[in-house]
Amino acid sequence: MNRELARKVADSVLYEGYMLYPYRPSAIKNRRRWTFGILYPPAYAEVLGGTERSCMHSEYLLRGNADATIQIELRFLHPHARQVFRQMNDGFKATPSLSVDGRLVESWDEAKERSAVFDFPNAGTRNFKFHFEGSSEDKPLCDCAGEVGKISYAQREVYGLVSAATEEIRDSVWKLSIDVENQTPLTTNADNRDAVLSSLLSTQLILTATGAQFVSLLDSPEDLKQAASSCQNVGNLPVLLGSTGDHEMVLCSPILLYDYPQVAPETVGDFYDGTEMDEMLTLRVMTLTDEEKSQMRLADEKARHLLERTEATAREQLMRTHGTVRDLRPIRDEFSEGTK
Repeated sequence: MNRELARKVADSVLYEGYMLYPYRPSAIKNRRRWTFGILYPPAYAEVLGGTERSCMHSEYLLRGNADATIQIELRFLHPHARQVFRQMNDGFKATPSLSVDGRLVESWDEAKERSAVFDFPNAGTRNFKFHFEGSSEDKPLCDCAGEVGKISYAQREVYGLVSAATEEIRDSVWKLSIDVENQTPLTTNADNRDAVLSSLLSTQLILTATGAQFVSLLDSPEDLKQAASSCQNVGNLPVLLGSTGDHEMVLCSPILLYDYPQVAPETVGDFYDGTEMDEMLTLRVMTLTDEEKSQMRLADEKARHLLERTEATAREQLMRTHGTVRDLRPIRDEFSEGTK
């Protein structure tokens, strides 16, 4: 099983939409999270109204014995708010940005990668609770004249439940069902940003089987097509991970993928921007003004690394991605004749 390839694909999905071009906190489209697979708190109005979700449900098929085990790895991004405050005569006032000795400091919601791993026996039902603590920290912002404001970092406590159950639908064939619930409380009438800070972003599952093999839901064998079509997946789709032919690992992805997805070998790093083309984003980053690049560099660590990588390897990236041909195949004779 190619674990390195599997992890690379899973990481790419996890951070898809994390930050959009032009990669600045001040950009309108970066003021609201665009990640896929957000599980909001159940009390959020959009969840109560049925337009957003606080839980995800997935189903899988496996061939194996009752003594097989499944490792369930829950992964998501945990929002980390960075709020800038300007010092006033009567205290501090929240502001989108503040210039400190000519350096622009901006408010921005970062995110920290979270992971929880559970071992599940193939036969039975099990509930697993997960919990990640919150944190808060204030730092003063000072210029040559003294303190002009402060920057506040805050991460809210989140917790939830992973429920797993299996049933044997025929000899040595099992259906596995997994539910992930965000159980974090939320105040009444909370707005979107407030809800996002208590949400699980880009929620995904990586399942690894020992003593069993996953069955493809997209290309299932004839004897299991009906069983595969009966599997219900809400807001996600399980696909096989690793090298072609591997059946030990599955990614439950909020983005629709085929089995055995791969990151293109020409890609030198993540661009995060909603599946846009690397070549186009490389050109766009290079056309940013010095001021825009300065804002991007100060946004967060991932944006800074993206900018530095692009500036250092732009020519190489463009050479690798422009006009890439995957394979060549002859035009069929019947096609040629039909176009005469």
